[in-house]
Amino acid sequence: MNRTGRLLGTRTHALLGAMVLLAVTSSSVAAADDGPGPLGVTAEAAATARFARVGALFGADRAGSLAGGHFCTAAVVHSAGHDLIATAAHCLDRSGDLVFVPGYRDGKAPYGVWRVTERYTADGWATGQDEDSDVAFAVVEGGQDGQGGRAGEGAGGVEDAVGGGYGFAAGTATGSTAVTVTGYPDAGERPVTCTNRPTAHSSTQQRIECPGFTGGTSGSPWANGDGRIVGVLGGHEQGGVTDDVSYSVVLGGEAGALYRRVAGLG
Repeated sequence: MNRTGRLLGTRTHALLGAMVLLAVTSSSVAAADDGPGPLGVTAEAAATARFARVGALFGADRAGSLAGGHFCTAAVVHSAGHDLIATAAHCLDRSGDLVFVPGYRDGKAPYGVWRVTERYTADGWATGQDEDSDVAFAVVEGGQDGQGGRAGEGAGGVEDAVGGGYGFAAGTATGSTAVTVTGYPDAGERPVTCTNRPTAHSSTQQRIECPGFTGGTSGSPWANGDGRIVGVLGGHEQGGVTDDVSYSVVLGGEAGALYRRVAGLG
């Protein structure tokens, strides 16, 4: 199943209420560095600075009317220009202009609406949509509030607006630590999050067992306890064929080289 949302014509699912999920508070969910709390439990992500760097992707025509329009997830990553997001490559295949809304919740853009100006995919995806290359980056600018005004005046780039970006850790051994996956199911207006330990699907793909990651969660970051992305939801079958098991490319040399080039970090 393509984990992009209904705006790309993929099937949708009922939000978390239609699934059997344990009710837990955000403080009880295990930290990505194997802290206390249950693993493999999906809960609503709290509206805190911790999740501000994760956001939803929309078609630019929805910038003034966000509710119900998101189709993928992305996350702010550190770059020299403080203007970079990471997502799945198949999320950027959508034609037309896109916008990114970090910390999106209930139709609101608390950190502004950021226009995607440049898209970067690895050669393996650009030449043949190789599922082992399903990771991408985009440059964003603007920070409009969705109503025609400027959000966070003087804040600089999106990384400044949300208080920092994730690192990007290519070459990390699969399962060396638990990771937290956070994304936006397309049938709801709030992000969900789950912590578990990934396992190998193959030498180039990793998987994680977390319920409730339906259409719209493609591009969700897999963040370790050091605040670095070690996976991006996508890859095998563009994210997986069930809502309870998700996939990511194993971030290797190709992904690392692409990040260094577009992030301007040497």
